[in-house]
Amino acid sequence: MKRLIVAIQFLTRLPTPRVATSDEDFVGSMRWFPAVGLIIGAIVAAGGWAGAWIDPWVGALAALLLWIGVTGALHLDGLGDIADASGAAHKDRERMIAVMSDPHVGSFGVVAIALQIAAKLVLLHGAVAGQLWWAIALIPFAARIGPLLWSRLLPPLHAGLAARFAHVIRPVHLAIWAGALLIACWFAPALVAAPVAMLAWGAWLRRRIGGISGDGHGAGIELVESALLLIALVVARIA
Repeated sequence: MKRLIVAIQFLTRLPTPRVATSDEDFVGSMRWFPAVGLIIGAIVAAGGWAGAWIDPWVGALAALLLWIGVTGALHLDGLGDIADASGAAHKDRERMIAVMSDPHVGSFGVVAIALQIAAKLVLLHGAVAGQLWWAIALIPFAARIGPLLWSRLLPPLHAGLAARFAHVIRPVHLAIWAGALLIACWFAPALVAAPVAMLAWGAWLRRRIGGISGDGHGAGIELVESALLLIALVVARIA
């Protein structure tokens, strides 16, 4: 339970009890990332449902604001850093890592963040209008399985957050959350595509960046969430 609280503290801005933690607790909290996604998803879906009583666009905006607010834009920051680093990837590796470590956001990052926010708003509108509440609630959970998978498949890019997480995920942890994902697919069939989206992001990171970092995890969560929202809309359209 302590590590779940640590994971909530790390991934969200939600109030939590104060607990004494160690570095081991922080690293081990990664195993609980998908559970935190369930909490985030429930809040986002509730906000979208409440706003939809006024208008689907109001519901979409409420859901988006809660999504960003609850997470503190943590993953959007990672997306911006990855976009800036990708823009500098034609230079040497040291330059690329320096760009990722720079606290300032460049033009690539600004554009990537703006496009992501716009895409999520539009996709959330479609999901709210279609009353895809299960999809909205479960997508943050599914996307946060990604860091567990990427930590197993990709080498750490540098001695940072991802390097600390690299050795805490075992096959049994992936198996447990994969089983939970299968159950979630009963309620939101679009989640079947989650492993494909995660593997695609991992392949892009390996080819373009060379490994995984905290920014890679954050950007991946954002992009997998948007991809699954889009797929949920397509599935609903076909059904």
